[in-house]
Amino acid sequence: MTVSAEVPRLAAGSWLKELQRRRSGNIVLLFVAIQVVAIVFALIFPDEFRYVSLGNVQLMLKSIPSLVIVVLGVNLLMIAGEFDLTVGATFTLTALIMAKLFNAGIPLGIAVLAALVAGAVIGFVNGWIVVMSNVPSFIITLGAMWFWRGVILILSGSVTESFYPSQFFEKLFTMNLGPIQVQFVWALAIATLCWLLLERHQYGNYLFGVGGNRKAAAALGVNTNRVKIIAFGITGLLAALSGVMSTVRINSISPIQGQGLELQAIAACVIGGTALTGGKGTILGAFLGAALMYTIQDVLLLLRAPGHYLQMFVGVIIVIAAVLNEAIKSE
Repeated sequence: MTVSAEVPRLAAGSWLKELQRRRSGNIVLLFVAIQVVAIVFALIFPDEFRYVSLGNVQLMLKSIPSLVIVVLGVNLLMIAGEFDLTVGATFTLTALIMAKLFNAGIPLGIAVLAALVAGAVIGFVNGWIVVMSNVPSFIITLGAMWFWRGVILILSGSVTESFYPSQFFEKLFTMNLGPIQVQFVWALAIATLCWLLLERHQYGNYLFGVGGNRKAAAALGVNTNRVKIIAFGITGLLAALSGVMSTVRINSISPIQGQGLELQAIAACVIGGTALTGGKGTILGAFLGAALMYTIQDVLLLLRAPGHYLQMFVGVIIVIAAVLNEAIKSE
């Protein structure tokens, strides 16, 4: 009896160790553990903590994609060893461009295309300045963030812009597929494309190489500047796409929308196991990191905790991640 009881226990231990050895193992365990705790509390206190209610689940699945899509781009860039603090401003500015053009009578397709192109251009310009100046991307994109925030205020006049596209276009991003809104499916599709790019394409190897050891990658013939500029462009494009999808969902864009999104995206990547120093990260980890950010936010809201608790959580995560990265480097 003792031997037979030990076998499942050893098997479970081996399974956990094997999962932890995988690149996304820790975030998977953390995500599942938090979900289990939240669900148990929801079952014990169904009236006070409505975590598993259909309405709450639907709300989370609607909210997660806007952060996930931005995080996917930021994750690729962080793997390359760079940061982009303009993603929040890009999110807002490109959505504002789309809404302004459409409300001025420009065909919807052209307005959306202009927004996406603007996002990619902002990213490419950020990347070009970073690689040409050899100034840390944190400094370059910090300045760019304030610049684009000023452009947003000028363009918007500090007034919220409404956006009511055609019914077909709205359903393309907001229709419900059972309890899931189609935006979540879009997020899954984009995550799959990013995974294929990172894990099944040569460019993914370049990202890891450039982020892990830029000099070694250059010695092997990798055009490190081009790799980084492309990563910046992808980041800007995905931030713009997220802005477009979010604006379609809520039918408006506010000039203060997207503020703080850049730090949330970095924190989500860090939670998901992406190294602040570059060369390490996964798509699954980034996706779950973003989902975990919204899980924490949702739990705080259900517990009626002040909103600034989430900001405190983000700040603590970034500091802890920086300390852990330095500890790992010094070993």
